[in-house]
Amino acid sequence: MNAQKRRAIYETLQSLDPHPTTELEYRTPFELLIAVMLSAQATDVGVNKATRKMFPVANTPRAMLELGEAGVTEYIKTIGLYRTKAKNVIATSRILLEQYGGEVPAEREALEGLPGVGRKTANVVLNTAFGQPTIAVDTHIFRVSNRTGLAPGKDVRAVETALEKFTPSEFRQDAHHWLILHGRYVCKARRPECWHCAIEPLCEYRPKTPPPEL
Repeated sequence: MNAQKRRAIYETLQSLDPHPTTELEYRTPFELLIAVMLSAQATDVGVNKATRKMFPVANTPRAMLELGEAGVTEYIKTIGLYRTKAKNVIATSRILLEQYGGEVPAEREALEGLPGVGRKTANVVLNTAFGQPTIAVDTHIFRVSNRTGLAPGKDVRAVETALEKFTPSEFRQDAHHWLILHGRYVCKARRPECWHCAIEPLCEYRPKTPPPEL
């Protein structure tokens, strides 16, 4: 895919959604960090249902520690892998208190050193909480990048590198939000909905899928 076509894709997505953001509900960097940790192999809808009840009770590292692993488990037990996630939430809260004064660090190395925080989670926090132009690659973005030809890669890190290389600087801050939403609602895994896709004329996916029979 050439540079002009990539730019046109981003311009189209920007025109549809000028100020995209995560669908996870949060008010502080700590709430965002915890929500993203909980979202692994879970839906944003499911995470939001849990955090709407948990965050009013515990939305700081100290309050989370006071809640304890058993308390966290009660709030998040409807989410996949909840036992492991509860352990990581408590361990991360303890480290934030002991090493970072209860604040979420704005550095990749520090974030990736927290239990349950990988590169994707760190990228989301750096981008959404701290305004850094990182690009987090999840399954939706991996699929859209490869299917459209925007930034092909054999694994998530390769796609991230390609997106960083090929995404014009003015779109980098919002790129992963546009792509994840496009993958979630239009360019779906089982059947991309090409018939109402705004970037369909620019996309290199073949064959295009026709609308379902009425």
